[in-house]
Amino acid sequence: MLNIDYLSINEKGHLSIGDHDLTDISEKFGTPIYVMDEEFIRNSCKKYVNSMNKHYGSKAMALFASKALNCKEMCKIIDEEKMGIDVVSGGELYTAIKANFPMNKVHFHGNNKTPQELNLAVDNDVGRIVVDNEEELKNLNRIAFSKNKICNILLRVKPGVDAHTHEFVKTGRIDSKFGLTMKESIKLLEDIHKFKNINFMGVHCHIGSQILDPKPFILAASIMVEFISKIKSKTKLEVKELNLGGGFGIQYTKKDPFFDYDECIKEVSIVIKEKCKSLKLPVPYIYIEPGRSIVGQAGLTLYKIGNIKKIPGIRTYVSVDGSMADSPRHITYGSEYTVINASKANIKPNKLVTLAGKCCESGDIISEDILLADPEIGDTVAVLCTGAYNYSMASNYNRSLKPPILMINKNQLKIIVKRQSLEDLISLDI
Repeated sequence: MLNIDYLSINEKGHLSIGDHDLTDISEKFGTPIYVMDEEFIRNSCKKYVNSMNKHYGSKAMALFASKALNCKEMCKIIDEEKMGIDVVSGGELYTAIKANFPMNKVHFHGNNKTPQELNLAVDNDVGRIVVDNEEELKNLNRIAFSKNKICNILLRVKPGVDAHTHEFVKTGRIDSKFGLTMKESIKLLEDIHKFKNINFMGVHCHIGSQILDPKPFILAASIMVEFISKIKSKTKLEVKELNLGGGFGIQYTKKDPFFDYDECIKEVSIVIKEKCKSLKLPVPYIYIEPGRSIVGQAGLTLYKIGNIKKIPGIRTYVSVDGSMADSPRHITYGSEYTVINASKANIKPNKLVTLAGKCCESGDIISEDILLADPEIGDTVAVLCTGAYNYSMASNYNRSLKPPILMINKNQLKIIVKRQSLEDLISLDI
């Protein structure tokens, strides 16, 4: 089993979070259900806040990449832990607004923000709008002018770093739908003075997701500081802020290497300070955007086994009451998970099985060719490290219902997102 400190095996041999038996939870609240450990989330936030303070002093902030898990309760936790937040859609922004998150600590991303989304951001005085392209800059300036407001922006730049991760989550290469090349950025910044309702604060980059090697982050930081120097020489603009994005990976299985986030932040800070000194630049205010590494290992998903189908000489399918609709990462990225029979956590995994969902889709697999302890119909199965992106990417495919999210904080059990009902499902039908 992965070394996740909030998990244990109780006297019944069941998987537990503290004193909370996960088999009992599955009976009480039903399955599928996402279960989160609040203390783990808060401790992860504190680690990033402390690391940024240690290596940059007061000139830095960690922003939670809320696309990993966006709901009102998460916004409240992130605010209480003194982090900012990054949002990538009108929906994520609206959630932060309704959670009373301080708007000056919000960064709004996206490669094709709609006029409605930009209006929402300007009306609510979002702290930084990360501008993706020239057309967006024009639209934003026009909207800000109509409201007699000045918008603080960062410009999203492609650093040309190819992080070793899945093809779908590489975002820093030149061939990416996000941002501008350095040449395009310089050209746009040469004319930034024409946009009277825009206040240029700095630049942003993001190289990808689920990265478990510090080298790409260090390289990107070095490239971006050199680019800041180029901006100054070409346009006379001072870059006050540098957002280095996120992408810090987690261990989903024992095969994944351990990644030391603090050590990575330290090494990046050294490169930034040394580069700034050699180029005679002031060290800019630094932002980073961890998401998965805050909530990924903080969560798991519980299912019930509904049937077991043995195909001699081929494989054994263990089908559960969830699906790709609530666990979409395997069919999307081929993601691997650690899976435990929560009803028999004290038994060594001994059966080679494929965990299948209930959707009418051959590719509806949650985890392929895994060892599971004596699976039987009615057992509760826990899929670990599903706190990031599973709820965010959940859908109503086959008109499946989205599961609830249960937050555990020591002795407290709290539903923070309700289970979708059949009436909810048809509520928008005409």
